[in-house]
Amino acid sequence: MSEKFWLVVQYPLKSENGNQRDHWLKDKVMEHLEISLADANLGYVDGFDRGKCISDPKKYALNIFCVITEEERGIALVKRVLRESRLDYTRILIATMPYGKEETYTLKYSYKKGITDFSL
Repeated sequence: MSEKFWLVVQYPLKSENGNQRDHWLKDKVMEHLEISLADANLGYVDGFDRGKCISDPKKYALNIFCVITEEERGIALVKRVLRESRLDYTRILIATMPYGKEETYTLKYSYKKGITDFSL
């Protein structure tokens, strides 16, 4: 049995609940990732949350959570799907953490150079 990981795709939001486009984006990203992860037998989408960031209550984010079975292949697949589907790939952060363990997420991809920290 392979080890599992949590993978989170994070988009910045301008408000706590987001706008109509943010809601559309959430639905499309979840739909594309669910199909792609299932087709590749790499995992599934587990849900989402949106609202204030824990690390900075003045910032807001949309987090889409996935459970994946292979960390590197899962990250590569998510990046490719979001880029090819034109789902605001240039705004994302991707972080992972071992499944079933109370640890912190580790940033694995940032749309912008110089970002090293990640928080929900």
